[in-house]
Amino acid sequence: MPSTKKLIYILIVLLISVGISSCLTCERKEYIFQLTGENSGKLTIKYVNIFSSIVDSAGELKVDYDELINMWLKGEKIERDFPLAKKFKKRLFKENGTLCGEVTMEFDDLSKVHLYRYKNRGPFMFSMSGVNDDGENFAQSNGEFGGDKMPVIFWPDDTRTLRFSTKIADPDSTTVSMLDMWEAGKY
Repeated sequence: MPSTKKLIYILIVLLISVGISSCLTCERKEYIFQLTGENSGKLTIKYVNIFSSIVDSAGELKVDYDELINMWLKGEKIERDFPLAKKFKKRLFKENGTLCGEVTMEFDDLSKVHLYRYKNRGPFMFSMSGVNDDGENFAQSNGEFGGDKMPVIFWPDDTRTLRFSTKIADPDSTTVSMLDMWEAGKY
């Protein structure tokens, strides 16, 4: 096997083993759509209690922390999830003894942030298939949730702030908060 193919094979094996052994996640996410015009506005996504799960070593924890910083905070993961939105701002911060993250973006069309209105009239709608993380489950909203058979959130057409939150993972004895690493690194 030529050296380039061997190197690629080794990298793939390492990435798969790291991906299986640890996981960067958060407890829940909060979405707030603030409508500033007929079809425009600002979306804020808050990541509450960012942690690593199934950590076996300090090296795995560092891999997850590097992912948080390089893929999410400094990288373009969010921009790829919402490619038609603009003016992204990202930050990490401490809240209630946990590490949280926040992303804001602006949009000039509802569809750019996965919102929908039939013929630009009637209620605002968001399908839970529009969330970008596996394992996100509807938790609550200031709108009305259609349930498991129709996983769509509806808001009256006069609503200007659309909110909902999702549950992702519960921290337990196998999880490690990213707060200490962030406070030590101060990115």
